Amino acid sequence: MEREYNTQADKYEYVSKQHGGYYRHNFTDHAYLYNLYFPPKAVFTHLKDNIEDLVLNYPVAQDALAELIGNLIQQPADRIVVGNGAAEIIKILSGHLAKKIIVPVPSFNEYANAAPEGHLVEFPLDFPSFQLDVDKFAAEAIKANADIAVGVTPNNPTSMLVPKTDLIRLAQKLEKYNCMLIVDESFLDFADNKEQASLEQDIANYPNMAILKSMSKAYGICGLRIGYLLTANLTFATTVRNRIHIWNINGFAEEFLRILPRYKHEFEDSCKRVKADRDIFYKKLCAIDGMTVFKPDANYIFCRLPDAALSGPEVTKRLFIEYNIYIKDSVGKTQPDADRYIRIACRTNEENSKLIEALKEVLYLKA
Repeated sequence: MEREYNTQADKYEYVSKQHGGYYRHNFTDHAYLYNLYFPPKAVFTHLKDNIEDLVLNYPVAQDALAELIGNLIQQPADRIVVGNGAAEIIKILSGHLAKKIIVPVPSFNEYANAAPEGHLVEFPLDFPSFQLDVDKFAAEAIKANADIAVGVTPNNPTSMLVPKTDLIRLAQKLEKYNCMLIVDESFLDFADNKEQASLEQDIANYPNMAILKSMSKAYGICGLRIGYLLTANLTFATTVRNRIHIWNINGFAEEFLRILPRYKHEFEDSCKRVKADRDIFYKKLCAIDGMTVFKPDANYIFCRLPDAALSGPEVTKRLFIEYNIYIKDSVGKTQPDADRYIRIACRTNEENSKLIEALKEVLYLKA
């Protein structure tokens, strides 16, 4: 049942403090980053048909889960650790294993949030391009004596890819300093030529590299909570795995992994649809006077508001109160002019078009 609010402003104040459960509150969610075209209905039918077994029985543990992921990505199970979403693994990496972790910013906040005080180094991306200079990043990591470095590709919130050759060079620079490079590829399924951009199939060549992948975004299963870490460094894999409790993945998530290979073509088609919608959305955003729109490689778009427009938080609040549409501002990110930036998730063409028209209406105070 939808929560009752006295005003739309009250609803905004409540929703803006939440980290999920948005579907309960009846608004258009351009904040969280879903693939709206996957899973297909057949997946839900299968889960419903097996609900008694899935609820009544213990799920499998790490060895079997790693085999299921391994079958999906053609990798040996001993290289894989399966998490309750990528967030569980990030908490282990940043919160427990890293003596010093270096993260380019702005980025996904959980890497910084999970780090104990004194364990985090934030490396500002080049401004205003938000590109990662891997040579400067490597030098800063070495200077800080970091034992874990993070690269997110495409980055969140900027939606920009880090070139594969740059990440390889970064790993090679860090290897002699015993620094593990975590490459977060959670949104890579929405990038062009993703097979060429991904490092998953090259992982055996880089012993100080691990790939981190949230499956929630690309597979549209945020509620199932599945993520994984892949590394050819079996000592590192074991260290991470030893921090995972025995039944960290529930039966519904396990069953999803079991049947997922049946829907490979549907998944690929869904990503193509997302990219097509995103490219149209990008062009429409670029047509707004004064808006700086960064070309996206993921299913969301990063924008700098026109100089004369209201701030990011003000635009976000007005969009919600006047049009019941929710986006993310960048005030919580570590970056210059954070209050001038917004991140907008791509939805359907119809919903994207409605957002464009609403955005034009709320950018400026009316005379």
